[in-house]
Amino acid sequence: MAKEITSREQDYSQWYIDIVQKANLADHSAVRGCMVIKPNGYAIWENMRDQLDRMFKDTGHVNAYFPLFIPKSFLSKEAQHVEGFAKECAVITHHRLMNDPNGGGVIVDPSAKLEEELIVRPTSETIIWDTYRTWINSYRDLPLLINQWANVVRWEMRTRLFLRTAEFLWQEGHTAHATKAEAEQETLTILDIYAKFAEEWMAMPVIKGIKTANERFAGAVETYCIEALMQDGKALQAGTSHFLGQNFAKAFDVKFSNENNEQEYVWATSWGVSTRLVGGLIMTHSDDDGLVLPPKLAPTQVVIVPIPKPAAEIDEAAEKLMRELKANGIRVKYDTDMKSRPGFKFAQHELVGVPIRLGIGSRDLANGQVEVARRDTKEKSNQPIDGIANYIIRLLDEIQQNLFDRSVKFRAEHTTEVDNFDDLKSVLDSKGGFVSAHWDGTTETELKIKELTKATIRCIPLDNESERGACVLTGKPSVQRVLFARAY
Repeated sequence: MAKEITSREQDYSQWYIDIVQKANLADHSAVRGCMVIKPNGYAIWENMRDQLDRMFKDTGHVNAYFPLFIPKSFLSKEAQHVEGFAKECAVITHHRLMNDPNGGGVIVDPSAKLEEELIVRPTSETIIWDTYRTWINSYRDLPLLINQWANVVRWEMRTRLFLRTAEFLWQEGHTAHATKAEAEQETLTILDIYAKFAEEWMAMPVIKGIKTANERFAGAVETYCIEALMQDGKALQAGTSHFLGQNFAKAFDVKFSNENNEQEYVWATSWGVSTRLVGGLIMTHSDDDGLVLPPKLAPTQVVIVPIPKPAAEIDEAAEKLMRELKANGIRVKYDTDMKSRPGFKFAQHELVGVPIRLGIGSRDLANGQVEVARRDTKEKSNQPIDGIANYIIRLLDEIQQNLFDRSVKFRAEHTTEVDNFDDLKSVLDSKGGFVSAHWDGTTETELKIKELTKATIRCIPLDNESERGACVLTGKPSVQRVLFARAY
């Protein structure tokens, strides 16, 4: 099966597509730019969704749902917002079909034109803030901490499964606050949740930072992000948290009476991550033999494979093992497929990224042991069946940590400081990764560097230390370094 996967060194883009398709994660749809998420891929997304949902709720957020359709006039109320999304919007103009009187199938009924066009949501700020106007009256109604799990449509021209599709799944949080300080703190709280999830569950190290004005979310005052580095040296924006100030509150006239009975506009945030995280997971850990999944997110953490095939004594031992592992919260599966040989099964479970494989045969049972194979290092060992659950629990933790540690090492090896433009371009062309360099702070310089190198400023790291220097392009004074990278 590995032979069916293009090597990363040969063609990284095709390697990624091969992994997605051979591991049955997703497929292209009949609708241009849209994907079908298959059960294997959706199971990973469900695990991501469920963990993030717990983290949101632990910080006081609750879920709601808002309409898929947004009146066009709503988008007109916030100028920067509509400008940022205008080219990506799908527009509904009619509400009915009819049979073609000329026998050409169905056609749009010309008499069913909508009085006002509807936009299929690219994001929900406008419809939500129009709703919040009726929900918020007093300081007692604040803070309002709402999250929505939904799908959105952004009419992308160049698509790639999970990473960039015309329709995708995500969560979007939209909160309202009485003070600027509280809203700013909310933005950073969510950023910390995203970083914690990426590092502790995805085993994907990230850099927390702030976006430049040019890269800021349309309608936001500030945009914070987490940036990860993929194995091909390109960056991936894995999540964003936006401080919206009072822009949307003013656009939709959302006011509240403060404790002195004075009218004020509320302060707002929005934030989101999407099924793009599945793509990030693939590109962070996987190899030329298929998926490599961190145990915390793997749909199946342990698979038991009988050798050479199921038999009564092996079945009995496997069932006992499964009960023991499930009692410890481990997601385990017994492969009872009678049609395939063990070698084929080994390759299949390796392809889909199961972290641990247990092989059991009659000889193993006679010796009171089981063969343990780990997906991350390909190492195998024989372990006593007695007490195997405790061993598996420790090994799952070890695999999770190993995936994170080696990703941290990769990022460190692919983060380079440069002090002039020639070195910036040379590193981007030959090595890739994050390039730390001085920038004069102007959008003009940022765009010129992008034009010359195809790299963007991924973020201004939050842990940046002040450092005087000169912009790599213009030579003008700079007080801190920023991170450049080519990106998805």
